[in-house]
Amino acid sequence: MAPPRLLIVDALGIAYRAYYAIIGLATADGRPTNAVYGFIKTLIQIERIWSPSHKLVVFDGGTPAGRLELLATYKAQRPAMPPALRAQLPVIDAWLDASAIAHVRMDGREADDVVASVAARAEAAGLDVLVASSDKDLLQMVTPSIAVVTPGKVAEKIGPAEVLAKIGVRPDQVVDWLAMTGDSSDNIPGVPGIGAKTAAKLLQQWQSLANALDHMEDIEPEKVRGTLREHRELIARNLLLLRLQTDINCGASLADMQSRPPDVGRLLAFYEKMEFHTLAKALREPTLF
Repeated sequence: MAPPRLLIVDALGIAYRAYYAIIGLATADGRPTNAVYGFIKTLIQIERIWSPSHKLVVFDGGTPAGRLELLATYKAQRPAMPPALRAQLPVIDAWLDASAIAHVRMDGREADDVVASVAARAEAAGLDVLVASSDKDLLQMVTPSIAVVTPGKVAEKIGPAEVLAKIGVRPDQVVDWLAMTGDSSDNIPGVPGIGAKTAAKLLQQWQSLANALDHMEDIEPEKVRGTLREHRELIARNLLLLRLQTDINCGASLADMQSRPPDVGRLLAFYEKMEFHTLAKALREPTLF
């Protein structure tokens, strides 16, 4: 018998993707609904393929002070959320409530840290975990029991073998790899001259960044050795920035996350209000879809 499966959703990642992928969708009175519709369709697709026994949607709660103390420009390059997307977040909340899907947002906590903490706790409890996100930071959490699916390819699980094939390092080496390459999406600068392939090659040879730095004099070529020596402080800071927390209590228990049937009446009213006619029809006549 297969173990229960927890689906953890990076809410803003999927909402942003839907917002920019679906253009112009709105109600007759002009309320934008593109992010809401794309979010719903993505979750329905994931559930149809993977049949999770438990579900949790995690919203970003802001940048932790600790990371800003380490790097004042952390995520500073990101533009403000478009007002038309921000206005749709409460609507997504309303859909989740009507669908009986647990969701959390913790002030001052990044979604990735909450996702990582819930995933680690669920794995320890014997569940398989599926994380829906396109954030490469979360690849550090991949194990035989924790996999990632990206919103555009929800039928394809990224497990340990896929991480290795994708970026050339194992999941347990991802933080070391990012510490050298940097992460432009979070405005974290990497070591100058150390690209993805060089970082992967170093980790393939030395297994860990700590081991490589302990054998600094043996690293070849000389240019790479000198660059690593010169930027040891940057590397140490990046390791602290990039390693996700796994000890956060989000306040939701596994029982809270258990999949439940939706409130059909409430959900139907929601679809009709949002003018999602196809979704409303699918709810009324599920055998036709």
